Amino acid sequence: MVRALTAGAELLGWWAALTLLWIMLIGPVDTLEWAVGAGAGLVAAAAARGARRAAGDR
Repeated sequence: MVRALTAGAELLGWWAALTLLWIMLIGPVDTLEWAVGAGAGLVAAAAARGARRAAGDR
């Protein structure tokens, strides 16, 4: 259970940081850009978590 909460918190942290970065770099933001940024942030967060786990297991 603790492992799942840790993974969820890490994913949420990555997602928040990457979505914020997307929104900051895109300029003027409307609803569609928020949705695309959130989706791209989620995909990138999953990739970042996977890459960190792969590098940490060595």
